[in-house]
This record gives sequence, C-alpha cells and structure tokens, in this order.
Amino acid sequence: MTALSELTDDIVRSMTIGAVFSDFGGQINSLDFHRKEDLLITASEDDSIRLFDIANGKLLKTTYHKKHGADRICFTHHPHSIICSSIHNLDLHGESLRYLSMYDNRCLRYFKGHKERVVSLCMSPVNDSFMSGSLDHSVRIWDLRVNACQVGITSFME
Repeated sequence: MTALSELTDDIVRSMTIGAVFSDFGGQINSLDFHRKEDLLITASEDDSIRLFDIANGKLLKTTYHKKHGADRICFTHHPHSIICSSIHNLDLHGESLRYLSMYDNRCLRYFKGHKERVVSLCMSPVNDSFMSGSLDHSVRIWDLRVNACQVGITSFME
C-alpha cells in the first residue's frame, strides 16, 4: 500500500472509480467507513440510513427514521451497529443520539443531553466510548453501555 507521503500526481491521475452507488439522488448528511469491514454507512436528507458493501458495490440495507431523522452517523466497533444523531424533535424528546442495530433495525439505546443539533460524532478507536459535539456549544463523552453522558464540556460563546 502506498503511503500518503508517496502519493504523486501520476498516481492520483491513474486512479479510477471503483463503484458508483446511484440508488439515491438526494443529499447525504454524513457517511462513515467501518474500520475493519468493507462497509459504508450513510445518513440522508430523506431520514434514511443506508448500509453498503463496498467490496462488492452493493446496497445491503435501507432503514427509515422519520420520527428522529438521520443526520450525523458513525460506526461502532461492531459491523452492524451505529451511532446516529437526530435532526427532528430535539426539543420535544431530547433524544439527540441513538445507538442502532442495522442487523435487526432496532434502537439499542438513547443518549439524551444535547439541547441542539449534533454536528460531530467520533468513535473511540480503543473502547466503546464516543464523543459528540453540538450546536449547544457542548462536547460530550458517552459510553455505549450507559445512557448518561460520562463527561460534558460546555463553552459559552459571547
């Protein structure tokens, strides 16, 4: 595999498209590649989440999340489990983050705490914790096994 420092114009020009996923023509809000499996997950403006097999260029599954929406998304360490942020009903339900199983299309856990839209998600590379950043000026650290925020940092902007 070529290191990033060895990437030249000639190498980039020689690259070709490996696969085109054309089943959806709308806006994709967020996407994430799985760290170990050949999987891609997308969250779209139509409140759908799509799971792709990137090795074979196939759509594996589409789920719809009309109640909460699908905004930001990231894989956990488990191939068919994801964290998804809500875009709808934040003030009504306060369920800004959901831990979802794409295998059987169910919510494993809700994470409540952010008061506004989550704009960033990041899974820890070493354990079941993840971070979220929100328009409410807070960053939170969560554990997939616990509903409550583990650490929260809020900055007040003037």
